[in-house]
Amino acid sequence: MFKNEPAGPNDRLDDAGIPLADRGEADINPDLVRREGFASEAEYHAYLATLGQDVPFEAYVVETGEISEGHALDGRLRELREELENLRARLHVIREQTTTVVAENVRWADASAHAQLGDRPWLKLAGAMAAAFVATRGIRRMPLGAVATTALPLVVAALNRKLAKA
Repeated sequence: MFKNEPAGPNDRLDDAGIPLADRGEADINPDLVRREGFASEAEYHAYLATLGQDVPFEAYVVETGEISEGHALDGRLRELREELENLRARLHVIREQTTTVVAENVRWADASAHAQLGDRPWLKLAGAMAAAFVATRGIRRMPLGAVATTALPLVVAALNRKLAKA
C-alpha cells in the first residue's frame, strides 16, 4: 500500500497514519505504545508505572553511544579471569614438563655413570676423590721451595739446549 492510497478493509493504521505490520499491535492499548524516546527520567518512570514494571533507568540509558564504565569494567574483569585461567593451565603444563625433564636427567646421569665406571660408580668416584685428597695433602707437605731451587737450573739448561739446536 502506498502513502496516498486509501487503506483497505483489512489494513489498520496507527495514530500517524502508518499501516500496522502486525494485527496484534492493533489490539494493544495505545497509552502503552511508545514510538519515541523519553524526554526525562521522570517521564520514563511514569511510563514504567503505567506498565506496572520496575526496571532501572540506568539499564536502558547509554549516554552519547558509549558503554557505561561498569559494563566496561565487568568485561575487562571477565577477560582477566579468562587470561588467569589460561596462565594457570600453562603453568600446570610447565610444572609437569619440568618434573619429567629432571627425572630423565637423573636417569641419564645414573646410566652414564654406570656405563663409565661399572657396577658401583659412586663408590669408585668416592675412592678417586679420597685418593686426590691424600695426594694433595702429600704435595703440600713436601718442601717445594727446595725442590724448585734444585730443579730450576736443570729446566733452564734444558731450554738452552733446545734453543741452541733450533
